Amino acid sequence: MANLVIMESPSKANTVKSYLGSNYKVIATVGHLRDLPKSTLGVDIENNFEAHYINIRGKGDIIKDIKKEAKNANKIFLATDPDREGEAISWHLANVLGIPVEKTMRVTFNEITKSVVKSAIKNPRNIDMNLVDAQQARRILDRIVGYKISPLLWKSVKSGLSAGRVQSVATRILVEREEEIKSFVPEEFWNIDVSLVSSDGKPFVVHFFGDKKGRIDICSESEAMKIVDAVSGAQFRVTDVKRSTRHKLPAPPFTTSTLQQEAYRKLGFQSQKIMKVAQELYEGINVGSENGGMQGLITYMRTDSLRVSAEAQEAARVYIAEKYGEKYNTEEPRVFKSKSGIQDAHEAIRPSNVALDPQRIKQYLTGDQFKLYKLIWSRFVASQMESAELSTLTVDVEAAGYVFRTGGYTVTFQGYMTVYEESVDESAKGAHRADPEEQKNVKIPELCVGDEPTFDGIDPTKHFTEPPPRYNEASLVKFLEEKGIGRPSTYAPIITTIITRNYVKRDKKMLVPTPLGEITTKLMCENFEQIVDYEFTADMEDKLDAIENNEQTLGGVLEEFWKDFSKQLDVATDKLGSVNIEVPVEETDIICDKCGSRMIVKNGKFGKFAACPNFPKCRNTKPLDAKADNAEAEEKVEEKKEEKKLIVAEDMKCEKCGGDMVLRNGKFGSFYACANYPACKYTKQRIKEVGVPCPKCGSKIVVRYSKSKTVFYGCERYPECDFSSWDMPVAEKCPDCGKNLYVKKGKQLLVCHDEACGFSKPYFEQEK
Repeated sequence: MANLVIMESPSKANTVKSYLGSNYKVIATVGHLRDLPKSTLGVDIENNFEAHYINIRGKGDIIKDIKKEAKNANKIFLATDPDREGEAISWHLANVLGIPVEKTMRVTFNEITKSVVKSAIKNPRNIDMNLVDAQQARRILDRIVGYKISPLLWKSVKSGLSAGRVQSVATRILVEREEEIKSFVPEEFWNIDVSLVSSDGKPFVVHFFGDKKGRIDICSESEAMKIVDAVSGAQFRVTDVKRSTRHKLPAPPFTTSTLQQEAYRKLGFQSQKIMKVAQELYEGINVGSENGGMQGLITYMRTDSLRVSAEAQEAARVYIAEKYGEKYNTEEPRVFKSKSGIQDAHEAIRPSNVALDPQRIKQYLTGDQFKLYKLIWSRFVASQMESAELSTLTVDVEAAGYVFRTGGYTVTFQGYMTVYEESVDESAKGAHRADPEEQKNVKIPELCVGDEPTFDGIDPTKHFTEPPPRYNEASLVKFLEEKGIGRPSTYAPIITTIITRNYVKRDKKMLVPTPLGEITTKLMCENFEQIVDYEFTADMEDKLDAIENNEQTLGGVLEEFWKDFSKQLDVATDKLGSVNIEVPVEETDIICDKCGSRMIVKNGKFGKFAACPNFPKCRNTKPLDAKADNAEAEEKVEEKKEEKKLIVAEDMKCEKCGGDMVLRNGKFGSFYACANYPACKYTKQRIKEVGVPCPKCGSKIVVRYSKSKTVFYGCERYPECDFSSWDMPVAEKCPDCGKNLYVKKGKQLLVCHDEACGFSKPYFEQEK
């Protein structure tokens, strides 16, 4: 009997299957199999918070197939994802299959490569119940909060609303930033630039800094003009010239948070898309036989650790020496220190095989896969390289007691910058003074202390301070991570949820709270202050980590939470019982061309549209700009694609690359295609047999499609045998003449192939 390996993802299962021999069968659960019921709380609070799990609707056939395979298996390996969710899925699987926890064979892969997979299979462990309990605690907490608070929101605000332990906090972050922006009062400040000419006739510009005591901020026109008047006729003199060498360290390899931030800034990918593409790279892609065939290209993408294995470091050093030269290698492998309190079960996100540089395998990747893989690969390689060397120059020039400064830097040794440079969040930049440290390759003439350059003009400019920027996906993820809210696996779902619930909308690339989000946040802050408190939410994450580390118990954490939450719930129920809050309408810039009113946003069956606020007197409506919802639409398309799970054809391999064949649907019906599409575009017609021999040659009759997509029947040996018929042949012979019978096209009638015979009878009798 074959050994059975059960995983979550069909595509990951395909990769692992290619590494294991014929003695292993690999199947997929396609995500969770069991969950709390949707119609009831599903948690017995009075009985130590016991959870009542049921099979997820639509998973019945999968569970049936898994049980069938497990019954015939010699050994059963539970190989779901290497995190809390994956551990919980394995635990649910063990329950479904009736395997005691102490007899389970749990295996995990931080990277899906042949050596790692085989090593894991050789060294299974039992299910880690601490991990399972941590996942259950999160699930039960979220269920209690959502199930108990949401009905209060339905009564007071609007039906269909939901509250969440983390989503409500994320919405609050955006609402509070919007309040900061609305209440912001701009303050005036001035910059003063002076144009000078050196003694050898070379021009350069210096920027006002202050005086001998230090920096001075210019806050009014009168202050600026006072300085302008003082220095306009004065002699300028170089008082300080500083030259130094500075070493710039590379950024560490990616964690989930930093990957989402950087991929958003550099590639413009939304969080959900980033994680989807990263999942594809982790699960495995066929990169051609010359590169090892099926390969998991990156390590597990849900991690907050900066740790890198010694083997990966050594492989990077070998690659760097061969590709760029030994001088680009550090004396010792570079080690980055992770933040305290992180989960260190997985390495940082890095390429599984650094020798597979992006250009080498580009032809086998989709555009998005290539871009993200290149980003991850470049960041990791750069992180192991020598620092960049910068030559900095700062020049102070004095006039009338005021100090002006210029400077900048040049790169004298590229180091890691040969491969990669970290980006910055442009949205966080505002109006500011010119900083010499920020200016790269600024041309400054040779100057010495005591030189007296000639004055050539002065330019005072007025600016105003800017409000704090709205959050985009990158900056929100950064804030969540800094505050300890959520964990690597939750950042993308948090953002998706608050947008889907219409608490937040995208305005270009910024996340903006809607009136509904503002009202809901206000209600939550007034009635459930603890739930939307940053510190409380972060502390709860620490308690979940403590359960995982066997420092606290599932029941203890839930009991402590319920003790305070139930009191808040009682007070809020009394307070909100008779309250009815109207959500402010969201106005557009569109003017109704029938009555002149400013149109408002409404939700309809086919999405948002602009409607006249004077309905029903005025029923005018207009479509909204489709571009505004492109991001959300794109996410929904990706979700639908994710839901479409491909069926792997058993005992059929791609004749071109050796990969699995999967069943797809086309305009002429279903067909088989290589699972490694678009890297491999091999397809094969899906042959549906009728079960009747060909009357001409004795081979099988199969279903075929004409150019107009019409079904007809022909010999499987076409074109060697040209038999075809619009009518479907059946195995039964004519009782009158012994010839073949056919089902007449478009009619429920069984007729003899020989028209001279004339035999016929109704076909529905056979179908019954």
